[in-house]
Amino acid sequence: MASPSTGAGASSSSGNGTENMAMPSRNPLPLSASQEAQVREVFNQRVRRACADEVRAFAECAKQHTFTVSFACRQLTLAMNSCMAAHATQAEHDRAREEWFAGRMARAKERERKERRKLEQEKFHREWWGLPQKDPEAIRREEEKLGRAERIGGFRSQRPPVAGGGDERTR
Repeated sequence: MASPSTGAGASSSSGNGTENMAMPSRNPLPLSASQEAQVREVFNQRVRRACADEVRAFAECAKQHTFTVSFACRQLTLAMNSCMAAHATQAEHDRAREEWFAGRMARAKERERKERRKLEQEKFHREWWGLPQKDPEAIRREEEKLGRAERIGGFRSQRPPVAGGGDERTR
């Protein structure tokens, strides 16, 4: 049996020990909860794709055994779970996060295209039915909102830094 120090996060004894140091992630940029959920979905899809054969075999067995699935398909369940555990690593999560960041610009362009189309349709609808035009200030705000980039990492602090360092609440 392996000792606890030989786990996946332990540093190697060769060299200076920094090659295998456990890092939480190569992408430390904070994301919003919905963005993290999107990254998690990409991660889950990648893991499911890697273990598609095992999942398919378990599903076929589960279709044939309704109440006895936990007993009859035990080996297939263990094979599927071990495959998923083997592929659900921090490195795979980092790759999924990088894939999410790579597709960010395409998603932003698509979202902007849909919003512009929605504004055009609303304008057409108002003209068609003879409804009053929207407030020009509201239209300007919507256009300005479309021009803004997606937030990554939250907002900057609006307060100016306090002289002497530190937060004024800690004094």
